[in-house]
Amino acid sequence: MKTWIAFWNIMLKDMRTYYLKPPNVSWGIIFPLAWTAMFFIKTGSGLKSILTLLPGVVAVSILFGTTSMLAVTVTFEKKNRSFERLLMAPIPLELLMLAKTSGAILFGVANALVPVAIAAFLVNLSQATWSAFLPAVVLIAVVSTFLGLFIAVAVSEVFEAQTFSNFFRFPMIFLCGLFFPIAKLPVFLKPLSYALPLTYGVDILRWSVAGQNLFPPALDFGVLVLFCILLFWLSLINVRKRWIV
Repeated sequence: MKTWIAFWNIMLKDMRTYYLKPPNVSWGIIFPLAWTAMFFIKTGSGLKSILTLLPGVVAVSILFGTTSMLAVTVTFEKKNRSFERLLMAPIPLELLMLAKTSGAILFGVANALVPVAIAAFLVNLSQATWSAFLPAVVLIAVVSTFLGLFIAVAVSEVFEAQTFSNFFRFPMIFLCGLFFPIAKLPVFLKPLSYALPLTYGVDILRWSVAGQNLFPPALDFGVLVLFCILLFWLSLINVRKRWIV
């Protein structure tokens, strides 16, 4: 019981301190809106393109929202030595890091719901397979958060984490099939696309909204889960090696 009380309070503390601040809440709303407007301007195809654009906007909103926020929360607390006080909590390190990342996961899911809510007012989404869409949103938020955690624990400064994040984020945006179909990418880039977690997340979202998919949904879900486990495990190794003496 004490373990879960500590987990809950760490998550609530992060939510109040970082994620529920008015600038972050407004940014979480404006950012998806900006991406939506950008895609509409790019295509110029009107409302009929919403079902095609929605998976990409959702995925990008989650990716940038989670990695950006986690780079601030984790790196800032490590620099200010407040993370060391958290290590005194009666909670295993694995659960502690899950508590630190839960706020970012919820923030990413909330970011994803903004373009979905807008799309629901403009087009009919009744044909979407929500039983696949919603779990995919959660898994993309988890894998993006753990990617942000992996980056944040590898650096010392917030600006380093943000810069390092772009090294992963922008290749994922351009190689996961959002802008260019993977089938049309050069042969030497396709293996890199298949090694990116966002590729499989976007594939599920497209299948659930528009019925278009590159891989079987079960494979997409399985690969996303494996990426979540791998990134979290690597992050724990870095925390124990770099932060715990």
